[in-house]
Amino acid sequence: MKTRIAKFISDSGAASRRAAEEMILSGRVAINGEKIDSPVNFVSESDIVEIDGKKVIPQNKTKLYMFHKPLNTMTTAHDPMGRKTIYDCLGDEYKNLRYVGRLDYRTTGLLLLTNDGELARLLTLPKSEIPRVYIATVNTVNQDGLNRARRGVTVDGIKYKPMIIKELSNNDLRVTVTEGKKNEIRIVLRACGCPVRKLHRISFGPIELGNLPVGKISEINQKTIDLIRKNL
Repeated sequence: MKTRIAKFISDSGAASRRAAEEMILSGRVAINGEKIDSPVNFVSESDIVEIDGKKVIPQNKTKLYMFHKPLNTMTTAHDPMGRKTIYDCLGDEYKNLRYVGRLDYRTTGLLLLTNDGELARLLTLPKSEIPRVYIATVNTVNQDGLNRARRGVTVDGIKYKPMIIKELSNNDLRVTVTEGKKNEIRIVLRACGCPVRKLHRISFGPIELGNLPVGKISEINQKTIDLIRKNL
Protein backbone atom coordinates (compact mmCIF):
# COMPACT_ATOMS: atom_id res chain seq x y z
CA MET A 1 0.00 0.00 0.00
CA LYS A 2 1.37 3.41 -1.02
CA THR A 3 1.32 6.38 1.35
CA ARG A 4 1.80 10.05 0.53
CA ILE A 5 5.33 11.00 1.53
CA ALA A 6 4.35 13.79 3.96
CA LYS A 7 1.97 11.42 5.78
CA PHE A 8 4.68 8.75 5.93
CA ILE A 9 7.06 11.20 7.59
CA SER A 10 4.34 12.47 9.94
CA ASP A 11 3.31 8.95 10.96
CA SER A 12 6.94 8.12 11.73
CA GLY A 13 6.98 10.92 14.29
CA ALA A 14 9.88 12.66 12.54
CA ALA A 15 7.89 15.84 11.83
CA SER A 16 4.37 17.18 11.50
CA ARG A 17 2.73 16.92 8.08
CA ARG A 18 3.16 20.65 7.44
CA ALA A 19 6.83 20.55 8.51
CA ALA A 20 7.35 17.48 6.30
CA GLU A 21 5.94 19.32 3.28
CA GLU A 22 8.27 22.25 3.97
CA MET A 23 11.23 19.86 4.19
CA ILE A 24 10.23 18.31 0.87
CA LEU A 25 9.89 21.67 -0.88
CA SER A 26 13.31 22.72 0.40
CA GLY A 27 14.94 19.55 -1.01
CA ARG A 28 15.78 17.93 2.32
CA VAL A 29 13.90 14.68 1.64
CA ALA A 30 15.06 11.77 -0.52
CA ILE A 31 13.31 8.58 -1.61
CA ASN A 32 15.64 5.68 -2.42
CA GLY A 33 18.55 8.09 -2.71
CA GLU A 34 16.79 10.56 -5.01
CA LYS A 35 15.94 13.99 -3.62
CA ILE A 36 12.38 15.17 -4.21
CA ASP A 37 10.90 18.65 -4.24
CA SER A 38 7.17 17.89 -4.42
CA PRO A 39 4.86 16.40 -1.76
CA VAL A 40 3.01 14.60 -4.54
CA ASN A 41 5.09 11.45 -4.10
CA PHE A 42 4.06 8.12 -2.64
CA VAL A 43 6.08 5.47 -0.83
CA SER A 44 5.61 1.92 0.44
CA GLU A 45 7.27 0.02 3.27
CA SER A 46 10.03 -1.16 0.94
CA ASP A 47 11.14 2.40 0.08
CA ILE A 48 13.96 4.15 1.92
CA VAL A 49 13.07 7.69 3.00
CA GLU A 50 15.73 10.06 4.30
CA ILE A 51 15.68 13.55 5.78
CA ASP A 52 19.02 15.35 5.54
CA GLY A 53 20.63 11.97 4.86
CA LYS A 54 19.16 10.34 7.97
CA LYS A 55 16.81 7.41 7.44
CA VAL A 56 13.22 7.81 8.56
CA ILE A 57 12.16 4.75 10.54
CA PRO A 58 8.47 3.88 9.99
CA GLN A 59 6.50 3.31 13.15
CA ASN A 60 4.24 0.29 12.94
CA LYS A 61 2.89 0.33 16.48
CA THR A 62 1.28 3.40 17.95
CA LYS A 63 3.00 4.67 21.05
CA LEU A 64 1.39 7.21 23.35
CA TYR A 65 3.03 8.82 26.37
CA MET A 66 2.08 11.27 29.07
CA PHE A 67 4.63 13.87 30.07
CA HIS A 68 4.54 16.15 33.10
CA LYS A 69 5.45 19.47 31.51
CA PRO A 70 7.48 21.75 33.79
CA LEU A 71 6.89 25.46 34.25
CA ASN A 72 8.57 27.81 31.77
CA THR A 73 9.10 25.37 28.92
CA MET A 74 8.01 25.78 25.32
CA THR A 75 5.90 23.12 23.58
CA THR A 76 7.99 23.13 20.42
CA ALA A 77 11.05 21.45 18.95
CA HIS A 78 12.97 24.72 18.66
CA ASP A 79 12.39 28.14 20.14
CA PRO A 80 13.88 31.07 18.18
CA MET A 81 14.24 33.00 21.46
CA GLY A 82 16.34 30.22 22.94
CA ARG A 83 13.93 29.32 25.70
CA LYS A 84 13.89 25.82 27.16
CA THR A 85 11.65 23.37 25.28
CA ILE A 86 9.94 20.16 26.35
CA TYR A 87 12.50 18.18 24.32
CA ASP A 88 15.28 19.58 26.48
CA CYS A 89 13.64 17.64 29.32
CA LEU A 90 13.34 14.36 27.40
CA GLY A 91 15.82 11.58 26.65
CA ASP A 92 17.10 11.05 23.11
CA GLU A 93 14.74 8.11 22.56
CA TYR A 94 11.77 10.51 22.80
CA LYS A 95 13.08 13.29 20.54
CA ASN A 96 11.03 12.17 17.50
CA LEU A 97 7.71 12.06 19.33
CA ARG A 98 5.02 14.57 18.39
CA TYR A 99 3.22 16.60 21.02
CA VAL A 100 -0.57 16.47 21.01
CA GLY A 101 -1.73 20.07 21.10
CA ARG A 102 0.23 22.58 23.15
CA LEU A 103 0.54 23.89 26.66
CA ASP A 104 1.81 27.45 26.82
CA TYR A 105 5.12 28.51 28.38
CA ARG A 106 3.68 29.07 31.86
CA THR A 107 1.20 26.18 31.90
CA THR A 108 2.24 22.94 33.59
CA GLY A 109 0.92 19.41 33.74
CA LEU A 110 -0.23 16.69 31.39
CA LEU A 111 1.04 16.81 27.81
CA LEU A 112 0.57 13.84 25.47
CA LEU A 113 3.30 12.71 23.06
CA THR A 114 2.99 10.12 20.29
CA ASN A 115 4.73 8.59 17.29
CA ASP A 116 1.41 8.51 15.40
CA GLY A 117 0.80 11.73 13.48
CA GLU A 118 -2.77 10.82 12.55
CA LEU A 119 -3.68 10.04 16.15
CA ALA A 120 -2.21 13.38 17.23
CA ARG A 121 -4.34 15.16 14.64
CA LEU A 122 -7.56 13.38 15.66
CA LEU A 123 -6.98 14.07 19.34
CA THR A 124 -6.78 17.81 18.71
CA LEU A 125 -9.74 18.18 16.34
CA PRO A 126 -12.45 20.35 17.95
CA LYS A 127 -15.12 17.91 16.72
CA SER A 128 -13.55 15.14 18.82
CA GLU A 129 -14.72 17.08 21.92
CA ILE A 130 -12.24 15.40 24.25
CA PRO A 131 -12.51 16.85 27.76
CA ARG A 132 -9.36 18.43 29.17
CA VAL A 133 -9.35 19.19 32.89
CA TYR A 134 -7.24 21.95 34.47
CA ILE A 135 -6.69 23.44 37.88
CA ALA A 136 -6.68 27.21 37.47
CA THR A 137 -5.54 29.45 40.29
CA VAL A 138 -7.11 32.87 39.80
CA ASN A 139 -6.37 36.24 41.38
CA THR A 140 -9.97 36.74 42.35
CA VAL A 141 -13.23 34.79 42.09
CA ASN A 142 -15.96 36.76 40.34
CA GLN A 143 -19.20 34.82 40.54
CA ASP A 144 -20.93 36.70 37.74
CA GLY A 145 -17.87 36.19 35.57
CA LEU A 146 -17.72 32.46 36.29
CA ASN A 147 -21.38 32.13 35.36
CA ARG A 148 -20.65 33.88 32.05
CA ALA A 149 -17.84 31.41 31.36
CA ARG A 150 -20.20 28.56 32.20
CA ARG A 151 -22.67 29.83 29.59
CA GLY A 152 -20.06 30.44 26.91
CA VAL A 153 -18.65 33.80 25.85
CA THR A 154 -17.29 35.68 22.85
CA VAL A 155 -13.95 37.43 23.28
CA ASP A 156 -12.46 39.61 20.54
CA GLY A 157 -14.87 38.08 18.04
CA ILE A 158 -13.99 34.48 18.96
CA LYS A 159 -16.71 32.26 20.41
CA TYR A 160 -15.78 29.98 23.30
CA LYS A 161 -17.99 27.08 24.33
CA PRO A 162 -19.38 26.79 27.86
CA MET A 163 -16.85 25.60 30.43
CA ILE A 164 -17.55 23.32 33.34
CA ILE A 165 -16.18 25.15 36.38
CA LYS A 166 -16.10 23.86 39.94
CA GLU A 167 -14.85 26.08 42.74
CA LEU A 168 -12.28 24.47 45.01
CA SER A 169 -10.38 26.33 47.76
CA ASN A 170 -7.77 29.12 47.86
CA ASN A 171 -9.03 30.64 44.59
CA ASP A 172 -8.51 27.34 42.78
CA LEU A 173 -10.97 26.31 40.07
CA ARG A 174 -11.39 22.94 38.39
CA VAL A 175 -12.06 23.82 34.73
CA THR A 176 -13.10 21.38 32.01
CA VAL A 177 -12.99 22.36 28.32
CA THR A 178 -13.52 20.39 25.12
CA GLU A 179 -12.41 22.80 22.36
CA GLY A 180 -8.72 23.19 23.03
CA LYS A 181 -8.44 26.68 21.51
CA LYS A 182 -5.17 28.51 22.06
CA ASN A 183 -4.94 29.98 25.59
CA GLU A 184 -8.68 29.34 25.94
CA ILE A 185 -8.90 29.26 29.74
CA ARG A 186 -6.62 32.25 30.30
CA ILE A 187 -8.48 34.34 27.73
CA VAL A 188 -11.99 33.49 28.92
CA LEU A 189 -11.36 33.81 32.66
CA ARG A 190 -9.50 37.09 32.21
CA ALA A 191 -12.42 38.45 30.17
CA CYS A 192 -14.78 37.30 32.91
CA GLY A 193 -12.89 39.11 35.68
CA CYS A 194 -10.96 36.10 37.00
CA PRO A 195 -7.40 36.44 35.65
CA VAL A 196 -5.39 33.21 35.89
CA ARG A 197 -2.22 33.18 37.99
CA LYS A 198 -1.37 29.49 37.57
CA LEU A 199 -2.68 26.82 35.18
CA HIS A 200 -2.07 23.09 35.48
CA ARG A 201 -3.61 20.33 33.33
CA ILE A 202 -4.48 17.15 35.20
CA SER A 203 -6.26 15.05 32.56
CA PHE A 204 -6.85 14.61 28.83
CA GLY A 205 -9.80 12.33 28.07
CA PRO A 206 -9.34 9.11 30.08
CA ILE A 207 -5.65 9.84 30.78
CA GLU A 208 -4.87 11.32 34.19
CA LEU A 209 -1.55 12.81 35.24
CA GLY A 210 -1.80 11.37 38.74
CA ASN A 211 1.43 11.54 40.71
CA LEU A 212 3.83 11.48 37.75
CA PRO A 213 6.78 13.70 38.81
CA VAL A 214 7.53 16.96 37.02
CA GLY A 215 9.67 16.43 33.93
CA LYS A 216 9.01 12.68 33.78
CA ILE A 217 7.38 10.65 31.00
CA SER A 218 5.29 7.47 31.17
CA GLU A 219 3.95 5.21 28.42
CA ILE A 220 0.19 4.76 28.07
CA ASN A 221 -0.99 1.15 27.87
CA GLN A 222 -2.55 -0.30 24.72
CA LYS A 223 -5.95 -0.75 26.37
CA THR A 224 -6.22 3.00 26.95
CA ILE A 225 -5.04 3.76 23.40
CA ASP A 226 -7.73 1.43 22.04
CA LEU A 227 -10.35 3.13 24.21
CA ILE A 228 -9.32 6.54 22.90
CA ARG A 229 -9.46 5.39 19.27
CA LYS A 230 -12.88 3.86 19.83
CA ASN A 231 -14.28 7.18 21.04
CA LEU A 232 -12.77 9.34 18.29
